[in-house]
Amino acid sequence: MHIGELAERTGMSLRTLRHYDEVGLVTASGRTEGGFRLYTHDDYERLLLIRRMKPLGYSLEEMAELLDVIDGVTAAQPDADAKLDGFVRSASERREKLRTQLEMADEFIALLDARR
Repeated sequence: MHIGELAERTGMSLRTLRHYDEVGLVTASGRTEGGFRLYTHDDYERLLLIRRMKPLGYSLEEMAELLDVIDGVTAAQPDADAKLDGFVRSASERREKLRTQLEMADEFIALLDARR
């Protein structure tokens, strides 16, 4: 698929997709004769994974590291499972922090509503 279709399907901007390509997070699987980027379903799945990491506050470097780990698990690299376990723990901790922040936001909204 072309970058525009990928942007529409993932809900990401063209600028973001181009940036991810430049930094090597998700590179186009091919190019047309005219030089336009072409993406596969695997590229789409990779972008969805990245999109799911963003709310948890992962940096681009951490995202790249996790993608490398996932690629390693797929390739059956010996230490990939242990690294993946570390990312699962990290994601769980980040999720808990978000849950706490949401509770605090709900309390704040309730306090404001009570002042009406």
